[in-house]
Amino acid sequence: MKKIFLSMMLAVVAMSSCANNGQKTQVTNTENQQPTEEAIIQQQAAEGTELAPDFTLDDINGKPLALSSLRGKYVILDFWGSWCPWCIKGFSEMKNYYEKYKGKFEILGIDCNDTQEKWKAAVEKYQLPWLHVYNPRDTKILEAYAIQGFPTKIIIDPEGKIYKTVIGEDPAFYTLLDSLFKQ
Repeated sequence: MKKIFLSMMLAVVAMSSCANNGQKTQVTNTENQQPTEEAIIQQQAAEGTELAPDFTLDDINGKPLALSSLRGKYVILDFWGSWCPWCIKGFSEMKNYYEKYKGKFEILGIDCNDTQEKWKAAVEKYQLPWLHVYNPRDTKILEAYAIQGFPTKIIIDPEGKIYKTVIGEDPAFYTLLDSLFKQ
């Protein structure tokens, strides 16, 4: 009887997921029917209600740079590594958009899993004109932003709230920038 009930519940959940036509859904923990912590964070981020976790890391010149110091404008956190071919492939288009909408947003490149030498060499080699910080392996920043793939770009609005997360090198990211910044 429990198996039949569980099968019916899964079918109802599957049908409601397909039938919501893109509306927000809330993932729940089936044991107590309460939203999981991950689901709450994802929903808050989707709704633009979650403040981006603040951090301070050293920039390319060794000076501390706090994310909160960039409040008041859109910020794109670009989690990347010199070892990531998709990250490297996306630099050309990122540079085009950085120039296209100069002054309307800032990019903060966040190194992931590189040595300082490889990180600095990659920034120089690819001539990346935006802000960069080095992320030592012992920080919790990747966990705080739930980074699971590279590149990951997180758009933060001027109030410091997470607006959108884009994983991978996706043309939809640039379409989103056009919709945000075209006047």
